[in-house]
Amino acid sequence: MEPITTSSFSGEAGLRPENLSQDGATSLPEMLGSSPSMTARRQGFRTLKIAAASCALFVLATAAALLHYAATLPPLDLAAATDRSTVVLDREGKLLRPFLTADGRWKLPVGVDDVDPRYLAMLKAFEDKRFDSHPGIDPLGLFRAAGQILLNGRIVSGGSTLTMQVARLLEPREERSLAAKLRQAVRAVELERRFTKPQILGLYLTLAPFGGNLEGVRAASFAYFGKEPKRLSTAEAALLVALPQSPETRRPDRFGESARKARERVLARVEQAGLATAFEVAAARDEPLPSARKPFPNLAPHVAEQVVAEAPATRRHRLSLDARLQAGLESLARERSLGLAPQVSIAILAVDNETGEVRASVGGVDYFAAERAGSLDLTRALRSPGSALKPFIYALAFDNGIAHPETMLEDRPARYGIYVPENFDMTFQGMVSARKALQLSLNVPAVELLSALGPQRFLSRLRDAGVAIAMPREGGAPGLAVGLGGLGITLQDLTRLYVGLARGGEVPELRLRADAGASPAPRLVEPVAAWYVADTLLGAPPPLNAMPGRIAYKTGTSYGYRDAWAVGFDRKHTIGVWVGRADNGAVPGLVGRTVAAPILFDAFARLGLDPRAFPQPPDAMVATSAHLPPPLRHLRQDVPKTVSAMATPTLKLAFPPEGATIDLAASAAEGQVQLNLKVAGGVAPYTWLVDGAPVLAPTRRREAAWQPPGKGFMRISVIDGSGASESVSVRLQ
Repeated sequence: MEPITTSSFSGEAGLRPENLSQDGATSLPEMLGSSPSMTARRQGFRTLKIAAASCALFVLATAAALLHYAATLPPLDLAAATDRSTVVLDREGKLLRPFLTADGRWKLPVGVDDVDPRYLAMLKAFEDKRFDSHPGIDPLGLFRAAGQILLNGRIVSGGSTLTMQVARLLEPREERSLAAKLRQAVRAVELERRFTKPQILGLYLTLAPFGGNLEGVRAASFAYFGKEPKRLSTAEAALLVALPQSPETRRPDRFGESARKARERVLARVEQAGLATAFEVAAARDEPLPSARKPFPNLAPHVAEQVVAEAPATRRHRLSLDARLQAGLESLARERSLGLAPQVSIAILAVDNETGEVRASVGGVDYFAAERAGSLDLTRALRSPGSALKPFIYALAFDNGIAHPETMLEDRPARYGIYVPENFDMTFQGMVSARKALQLSLNVPAVELLSALGPQRFLSRLRDAGVAIAMPREGGAPGLAVGLGGLGITLQDLTRLYVGLARGGEVPELRLRADAGASPAPRLVEPVAAWYVADTLLGAPPPLNAMPGRIAYKTGTSYGYRDAWAVGFDRKHTIGVWVGRADNGAVPGLVGRTVAAPILFDAFARLGLDPRAFPQPPDAMVATSAHLPPPLRHLRQDVPKTVSAMATPTLKLAFPPEGATIDLAASAAEGQVQLNLKVAGGVAPYTWLVDGAPVLAPTRRREAAWQPPGKGFMRISVIDGSGASESVSVRLQ
């Protein structure tokens, strides 16, 4: 047997050292697991571990440095976000009027829900497509920006997210540097920790600049498109996305071509992102750009200024007004003013009967018209109501059992001491019912009822209802003339009184603020008396532009043709109208029935009528005069009065009044200028003279029309049949 050798295990060659390194042979290191490739791999792993550790250390060091840097920053100042324009809104939140901020900017409050969703989608697609997922900074965007810096040696695009832009807008800096970008990144992370994504987006929508003094997308939408940003076209949304990147050089009202190119870039990105079809994008490219800024809404300017003055620290005022109705009545006032003299204005007030909330308040025709004193709120001006207070004389007389709508009254010449009332048309009807006397607005029966009621009692009841009454002479006892307009009252208070009739005698406070609580309504009369008056006024003859029996209404004309009134109501609303000059000047032909009443009925046409009848109280007495109880068939006869046959009323020139300035253009009829002359008292016939020369033939009528030969100062005189005379000096212009 041969001895066992090493070659027995390794073939012919055996396990020789020189053969261990031959090609194809297994080397010892390999056999032991320590080949060169394994070593290289291990060295690579060690290198990766070292690199990973270095990166981790770098990240930790960077994070620590950022945390330290963030700790050195002062607290984030959110003052820029809270400094917004004061806004006045209607009852549904629609914008009535915004106000500039203290530094002269338009900065309207806006949230994500106030903006077209398509605009928001386009904004994210163009500015920050990973906005909904990143923590305030977008690493991919930062790497892209860094690469651009290395390639170009300058900042090409900052890689800013919308959150970083909010940070920059909150802390504006002029320089564009890495330090500024680092600060924005830190602030962006801080914002993301403090606010939700919709809140951050809302901050951007509020702070983004859009050129000039426009800040925020809502202000820009009003300025460039004249509407809220709730519904925007594709072209409009694209323009609003493009403007904040360079707001001053892309303003469409100044740099139209630059704005168009910027809009084109946004539209291209929108089409690429699939947010709009090619057809929509093509149509958007053809849509013209706005060439000028539009005015901001300016509805109810007088009321807006009033509420802001009352609460200057409040930035959001929500009123009871209806923006649609307010705009309609302001338009109506402008249209109706075209047929009046340039100095004549119109005030309109619409009130909800159930709540006392003001639905529309037109303080004048044109807020900016100096000749009409447009900045004055004429709904709050003290004026003479003329016959517009008569319904309340009747209401109180009915309430006190003095009369009934079918009580017979005397309409004939009468004297009460030195006071001699006369009807507007200088005629008399004889015996009339109280209903007819009120419907025809006869003066003598109204004075007869007021005499029975007592003027002091009448005024006290009005004041107890919360109505402010101004008397010509303070401290003096009121006379019977108060029933025909011998006092001062505002359109607001007069309209309140008519709301009281519609509510069955309760006179509410007028409410302007939507959140104001209702206060107790004082009672002027009982429901039966209020219904008697409402039912009577429903039968008043309407003006030529209206159908009868639609609304209960009354007109009034003050002494000297200075004020024309019309106030009416149905079951749901009450509207008051005043027409006149703010300076209390006389306006020939200014009569409530012919000037104010048509405006009243047009206002109800725009508001809408409530066709329901006024509910009749169960204890109302409906009967003819003959079937009334005897005490109510006629007004009691112990009222102190004497018929005019006992004495002749003193001659008085009723119109024009002494010292009046009369605009002849306002009295033109069919191309001819004429001046109405009117006399009260005296004995017919009447002879009219101007500067001492007769101008008209003697007439038995108390009214006459004269055609002035020109303008200037003139003295107008009248002589009656007994030789008595009266003169006034006026100026015609």
